[in-house]
Amino acid sequence: MPIDQKYIDMTFHYGQNAVIAIMILCGGWWISYWVSNLLKGRVMAIGKGDETLASVLAKVSRIALMVLTVIIVLGQFGVQTASLVALLGAAGLAIGLALQGTLSNVAAGVMLLVLRPFKLGDIVDIDGINGAVKDIGLFMTQINTPDNVAVLVPNNRIWGAPIRNFAGNKTRRLDLVFSIAYEDDVDKAIQLIADIVTADARTLKDPEPLFVVGQLGESSVDLFIRPWVNHADYWDLNFALIKAVKQAFIKEGITIPFPQRVVHMPVAAAG
Repeated sequence: MPIDQKYIDMTFHYGQNAVIAIMILCGGWWISYWVSNLLKGRVMAIGKGDETLASVLAKVSRIALMVLTVIIVLGQFGVQTASLVALLGAAGLAIGLALQGTLSNVAAGVMLLVLRPFKLGDIVDIDGINGAVKDIGLFMTQINTPDNVAVLVPNNRIWGAPIRNFAGNKTRRLDLVFSIAYEDDVDKAIQLIADIVTADARTLKDPEPLFVVGQLGESSVDLFIRPWVNHADYWDLNFALIKAVKQAFIKEGITIPFPQRVVHMPVAAAG
């Protein structure tokens, strides 16, 4: 029984469309990976090795190109792509409304990756959480506290809070207070501290350190010491100066006073 020419034409037509669709899928898949790898390389070069941002942008571009490829393939088979795009848009809106908190974290993560208020390894204080930045993700940022506890902070909480980056500048100022007794020689104590501070090679010459009488306390004269230091040496110099000044005060007989109170007892009238 001879085959109807109509079925032959239909088979040839859909077969041809199927071959073209497969070619489009293969071509789209290859192009998406090529573009994503190219984009990742460019971002790595421009961003000085920022692999997190490069990987995220590469993945987003690859997904977008694959979605575009699928829409083109469906159009090849006569599917109304305009309706499909509208349907995808409605679905995306519904998903977005259902996942507002998650999407806000993603948006905040993208802003953190692009604007870079801090980088991996920086010591930060964000909304009362203090520690070193361990990882920056699309949803959360990991901060390791000084006692090595991993704290995972949602990105939208970070983006909406003041960020104190202690490694944001090359240098920092040490704020030290040393207290002496009212009976001690102020000039001698200041000179003694100045000699110790300036003798340490970690103390920067510019800006010059500051040595002043800061305030007169209830039980002591408080000396304010303000040397500048590279942020990498901040804590080492801080601890070293406290120890050295304490030892020098003991050697030179300068008193570190304890809080004192003068109590007046009324004398009872003689009977």
